[in-house]
Amino acid sequence: MKRVLTAVILIPLVVLALFKAPLWLFTLLVLGVALLAAREFLGIVEADGFRPFRGLSYLFLVCGFLVQASTFVTDWRWFQNLGAAAFVAGMGALAVLLVSPLVLLVASMRRDPLAEALPDAAMSFMVLPYVGVTLSCMVTLRAMGNGALFLLYVMLLVWTGDIAALYVGRAIGKHKLAVRISPGKTWEGTIASVLGTVFVAHLLFRFLPAIYEGLIQSHLVSPHSVATVPGEPVPIWLVVLFAVCINVAAQLGDLVESAMKRGAGLKDSGSLLPGHGGMLDRIDALLFALPVAILFYFAGLGVYLGTSIIRG
Repeated sequence: MKRVLTAVILIPLVVLALFKAPLWLFTLLVLGVALLAAREFLGIVEADGFRPFRGLSYLFLVCGFLVQASTFVTDWRWFQNLGAAAFVAGMGALAVLLVSPLVLLVASMRRDPLAEALPDAAMSFMVLPYVGVTLSCMVTLRAMGNGALFLLYVMLLVWTGDIAALYVGRAIGKHKLAVRISPGKTWEGTIASVLGTVFVAHLLFRFLPAIYEGLIQSHLVSPHSVATVPGEPVPIWLVVLFAVCINVAAQLGDLVESAMKRGAGLKDSGSLLPGHGGMLDRIDALLFALPVAILFYFAGLGVYLGTSIIRG
């Protein structure tokens, strides 16, 4: 019951943030989620016996998001281009990724014993690619004219796969998927997750104009700001490929976090969300799905959701 109630409260808030929040506020909201997830990840690391540099990890995480915010929120004309702002934001994030491990290695020289210096620095750095880079994909996508809808599609596919795997696995699951990592997961649930995601993806792209109309009627999207939806439908092979890749990435993300928790002897990453555990427990699948989603978006899938322009 707690799990359902938490979802009922959170999902409308997520939808409102996607479509109604200004980009600067959306960036701060995602940063808040990233900091909570980073805190829980570092807690898992500490339960494994490491001593991460929490302060530096948080600092570099914030710096990465500030780079994106300063790039996308600006009104500079040069950035009113589909790829220009994403490129600049990517270069800024890359700079943070290049500098941060060097600073962490310098800081690790104070560790005693020195045998802990390298692993502690490495675990501290892992916050950036695992939480920072992945969640920053949300800011990049949200900055595009149709990015809010695309992000909603990605989340719906991740949630669909999670729900299908849970209920089908409980109902008919007999063949264990990864006993050592997550004893409750089954191959039946995994297959149902893939099929359910493909089915929902087909519906979402097939009824794209109707969904846009529904968003306009709900006042989530302005009829004057909505991107023009092209008449050409998304090729079915592209929908299937997109859905399968998102689903596989999401299930791997779930398994990776389960492996980390089990290795550290923890049941949940935290207790922030009643019935769901911690923030990391709730977004573990999304962390792996977002990089896949952004690759598909810039590879051409985004154009099928309408003209891609940046809106602050």
